[in-house]
Formats: sequence, structure tokens, C-alpha cells
Amino acid sequence: MKPTSFDYTAPRTLGEAVALLADEERDAKVVAGGQSLIPMLNMRLARPEVLVDITRIPELDGIRVGEDGCLRIGAAVRQARAAADPAVREGWPLLAAAIGHIGHPQIRNRGTVCGSLAHHDPAAELPAAALALDARFTVTGPRGTRTVAAADFFVATFSTAVEADELLTEAVFPPQPAGHGWAFGELTRRHGDFATVGVALVLERGAGPGGGARPEGGGPAAGTVRRARAVFSGAAPVPLRLPAVEDALVGTDAGPEARAAAARAALAGLTPSDDVHATAEYRREGAAHLLVRACTTAWERCR
Repeated sequence: MKPTSFDYTAPRTLGEAVALLADEERDAKVVAGGQSLIPMLNMRLARPEVLVDITRIPELDGIRVGEDGCLRIGAAVRQARAAADPAVREGWPLLAAAIGHIGHPQIRNRGTVCGSLAHHDPAAELPAAALALDARFTVTGPRGTRTVAAADFFVATFSTAVEADELLTEAVFPPQPAGHGWAFGELTRRHGDFATVGVALVLERGAGPGGGARPEGGGPAAGTVRRARAVFSGAAPVPLRLPAVEDALVGTDAGPEARAAAARAALAGLTPSDDVHATAEYRREGAAHLLVRACTTAWERCR
């Protein structure tokens, strides 16, 4: 199929783009990489009257680490560029790894980081990675600019906190703590397919060698997991963080008993649905298996 007729415009400033989106006379959609929107247009699942191409707005095409140590990725930055950036690979390796799981090189060369986040397919890699990394998002519209935490950004399948007259202008990833390890994994039918289920895990190791005494206040012992963030994709309408899984790991050395406890917590906490791709039970078991592997990998990466 082919899309319905639409107008195309490529504003040069963010103000122009916002004005086009705020025009109540015509339905407008933002396009950058087009890897999700164009297929939807061709299948006539989306029928905007205007496409607003934001790739010619200079302020949206940047990757930088600010004085606060946060990584900032503009809305026009391609996925492949972000994954290859030295600062991303060094400071936020989980993000680079998640991008590497997206589709095929052709997709990553055109698709944008913010585009995938704003599209929000619940099986996609970047929403889960963003939640695991405690990201926040800058959203701009006619009422000004606001910041939305990842925990509040993903509302439902293909739905986010971005209003129709707003656009996601920047994804911000806070600096990762010293002594952290990470892992990202997913279960797919074929290379390049959307994941049946996936997991993003961040572990922060306490200071000191393994086996140290617990500090005052009953916190985790030195050389054990101090904090954990475990997020699952493909198991709910939004990326799902499970505190019970994290609690099973905190205060341990992520050994066999802790991994088994975390897997049990995942099996108890995940309630996916059956669909044409997999049964709910298959997703739950696959998620628990991925989590056990992720625990081992993330702990080995703790430094």
C-alpha cells in the first residue's frame, strides 16, 4: 500500500517545528529517521496531513556530556552514531549495547534514538534501557519545555507523555556510578526481529573487597550489590521495572542463590499476555532465563 497524501516541511528552527505541531487546523506528525512512521504511513495506520522533518534543526543534532556529567542526545541523532560515540561506549555501555540489538545496520543508520523512545513499542530495546539507566526526557511544545522521568514517560503501547502538539527534543542519561556493571539481553525468533522478551540490568557494587562486614545501618556489605535496577521489555504494555527482583540481589554477591531468588521473583512478578508470537508462560520463563544470565554478566562487569 501507499500512504495517503500529505504535505512535507523541514523547519530550520525548533520554534518553527513547534508552531507547525501546534497548528490545530492540520494533523501533523514529526519525522526524523522514519523507521517506524513510514511503514505506518504505507499501511495507512497513520494519516497525518503534514510531516514535520526535524533533521535540519541544528540544536537537535548533537551528542554531548554536560558539566553535570549527564549524556544528552538530541532528537535528530541516529542510533548508529550514538552507539559508536566514544563517550556513550565508555560511560553508558548498556545504551550502546541496546542500540546494537535494534533491527539491522540499515535500520540503525536511519533510525534515531529519540524516535524509538517516542514511538514506544513495548518490545523495543531503548525504552527498557532508558528506564534501567534512570533517563529523563526533554519535551518541548507551545506551552514551553518540561522534563519527564523515564518512569512517567511510557504510558501505554505506542503511547508516551508527549502531547500531540509537543515533540521529544532530548534524551538525558545521568552519569553511571563507579563500581557498576550492566547487562542487556533479549530473546528473538530471528536476528533483527523485535524481541519476544528482553531484560536490562544495572548492578552497583559496594566499595571494598568481597566478604566485608555490613556497614552501620544494616546496608549491603562491601563487595556485594549495593543497588540494582532490573527492567523487562516485551512483558507488559510498558517497560517493567521489578523491585522484587532488585531486592533479591541487593546485599548479595549475585551468586547462584541470589540469581535463583531473582529468577523466582521475575516469574512471580511478570504477567505478560499470550499473542501470536509467544505464550505468556514462554515469555515468563524466557525472562527468568535472561535475568540469570544478566546477573552473572553484570556482576562480572562491576569494577
